[in-house]
Amino acid sequence: MKQKNLIVILLLFVLGACSIKYSFTGASISPLVKTYTIYDFPNRARMINPTLSDYFVEQLSDKFTRQTSLDYQNDGGDLEFEGTITGYDIQPISVQEGDVTALNRLTIQIKVTFRNNQDPEQDFETEFSAYDDFSSEFNISDVEDELVEAIVKQIIDEIYNKSVANW
Repeated sequence: MKQKNLIVILLLFVLGACSIKYSFTGASISPLVKTYTIYDFPNRARMINPTLSDYFVEQLSDKFTRQTSLDYQNDGGDLEFEGTITGYDIQPISVQEGDVTALNRLTIQIKVTFRNNQDPEQDFETEFSAYDDFSSEFNISDVEDELVEAIVKQIIDEIYNKSVANW
């Protein structure tokens, strides 16, 4: 009986040591990963939203704070994110009779370099892009904050999924 208990305890210990952290947020993060770093994302788009860079970094950091148990580190985290805002464009997408624009589209593109310092095979460099449409009845300044919020959320979800959810 003692031998069976010893084998069960040993087996549980071995299996516990070889685990991957799973969470209800869809993340599968190695137990070796404890910290993350998000560097500045300079805005290099032709059209500049002066608050976009800071807002994006803040929202990306909030996502990792809320949905993982990782600690933020100013430099050299186990997971590192850096990149550039490469696009911020407004284009007409639907033209009505008389060459009048019915809908406009705001598109944001962000190039992200991700490094997993515990598992370099997970590293990537990808450009993420998302958009939202708005009626031409509105001036961009009237709807810009809501559009940026929705677009940045979508891009951050894609970054999160690609970096720690392995989707």
